[in-house]
Amino acid sequence: VQLQASGGGLVQTGDSLRLSCTSSGFTLGSHHIGWFRQAPGKEREGVSSISDAGRTYYAESVKGRFTVSRDTSKNVVYLQMNSLKPEDTAVYYCAANSAGGPYLWGLFAEYDYWGQGTQVTVSS
Repeated sequence: VQLQASGGGLVQTGDSLRLSCTSSGFTLGSHHIGWFRQAPGKEREGVSSISDAGRTYYAESVKGRFTVSRDTSKNVVYLQMNSLKPEDTAVYYCAANSAGGPYLWGLFAEYDYWGQGTQVTVSS
């Protein structure tokens, strides 16, 4: 199973970015998918998640600005990030929970497959 996060870049405060999580050989829409980020010197933190049933979850710091969604026909999970702030600067990862069922969406140990990260840098 391979996951791949893409779409990062260098933007200014207030700009938007859309990250994509894709996979080969793994149906993302059938599993819980999480987005995490890690800034230099900080622990990896949960940003958002979409469950296999389509329920969405967000960290308080991104509520109202970020939106997670999926396109099952393309096997892609998106993280739309609006009104970006310098504190959103981090490497963003997508991850998959293959077990299903109840899960603690913000706990990285709940996910057993991880993609490589994509850098998001927001300048002030």
